[in-house]
Amino acid sequence: MSLKPPQEQNAAWDPPKRNGFTLMEMLVVLVVIGLIAAVAIPQITNLLGSAKTKAAKVQLDTLSASLRHYELDTGAFPTSEQGIEVLWSMTDPDPAWNGPYVRQERQLKDPWGFDFVYRSPAEDAPYELVTLGADNKEGGTGDDADLKAIP
Repeated sequence: MSLKPPQEQNAAWDPPKRNGFTLMEMLVVLVVIGLIAAVAIPQITNLLGSAKTKAAKVQLDTLSASLRHYELDTGAFPTSEQGIEVLWSMTDPDPAWNGPYVRQERQLKDPWGFDFVYRSPAEDAPYELVTLGADNKEGGTGDDADLKAIP
């Protein structure tokens, strides 16, 4: 019988201490991260889409106000040929033009980076200002829906 302390008696039988992770533990962590991403990414995408739609509505309101200021200064809304670009810079000198009527030129594009559709005169209004949505095509639903400014 040996009179060694207990820690020395079992030292030969102790497995070595692990300092890393097993392959199985790593796979479990990767699967959990993948599941979280699969749930979170579509939700984040939906939030970004609805945020752009809300931003487009605000932009339409802002551009409508700018068009009203332009009309007050010059006596008429821009023609379809002039477009809303005259809110930023006037190509034909007009002494009544008191712009720019927007702070930045990028305000003349919708949140998806497309040009607004501007017609003046419109069928039943002095002008029509429309964004065609995320798909930049007439019609659509959700983020692809057309949004109109009401003068």
